[in-house]
Amino acid sequence: MAEPSTARTLTTEPRRTPPAPRSVGAYPLLAWTWMRAMAQYPVSLLLLTFGQAASTGLELTALFFVFGHAHQLAGFGINEALLIYGLAGVAFCLADFFMGSVERLGEHVRKGSFDTMLVRPVSPLVQLATDEFSPRRLGKVVPAVAALCYALAVLDIDWTPARILMLPVLIVSSIVICCCVWTLGASIQFFIADAREVANSVTYGGQAMTEYPLAIYGRSVVRTATFVVPLAFASWQPALFLLDRPDPTGLPEWLRYAAPGVALLMSLAATLAWRTGLRHYRSTGS
Repeated sequence: MAEPSTARTLTTEPRRTPPAPRSVGAYPLLAWTWMRAMAQYPVSLLLLTFGQAASTGLELTALFFVFGHAHQLAGFGINEALLIYGLAGVAFCLADFFMGSVERLGEHVRKGSFDTMLVRPVSPLVQLATDEFSPRRLGKVVPAVAALCYALAVLDIDWTPARILMLPVLIVSSIVICCCVWTLGASIQFFIADAREVANSVTYGGQAMTEYPLAIYGRSVVRTATFVVPLAFASWQPALFLLDRPDPTGLPEWLRYAAPGVALLMSLAATLAWRTGLRHYRSTGS
């Protein structure tokens, strides 16, 4: 009896496709690939990292300049202001490190390179976040970490077990909130490709605002930063919790414990906005 032909055997076998890599695991892999590429020019990378640290350090210098003349703002001294600055800086700078590249979505849409990301077996959000990923952004975090560590050391904080346990929770929650703000800003660019500057006014502008006690701003600004774009939970509310001080803006005391819940709600909102943008996206055709 004749054996079946090779061609017939191949057509009857089930066709198997390689499994798509998980997006969570793809993030560090893609980030490491870009970091290796950047490391080919170590002197340039070192100078760029130092430049990022120096630019952030100028903001810290401005803080000392302001408090050197005013001594106090809304009842907060320089050490308490350093705590607020450090919390805001760590949250925003690490969010920028992990998710800052998503703000270039509009540029990818105009060039047509976002279409290429859609056909790859990795989440386009992960590809955007790791695009041109560079460790030089960590330079921004150095002054903020230094200010935060100094403030935590010199301030008379009652380190109860609850505060010790809540400190990392509040920091992680604030980073998640800021990452979600970047993602929400990027999602707008599905509908308005030139909306990057609008998103930057919320991200980088929000960082500049939350580096100071929110009580120095008007009531409408405080309410917006708490209930609309909840950047108050990146520095202001965690600082009030650590210092055990009443909110001079008159907001309820329970808000200082709400950062983890706000982070969860912001994650859901960012996920919904991103998926909605993807569903409404139309290829550039280029």
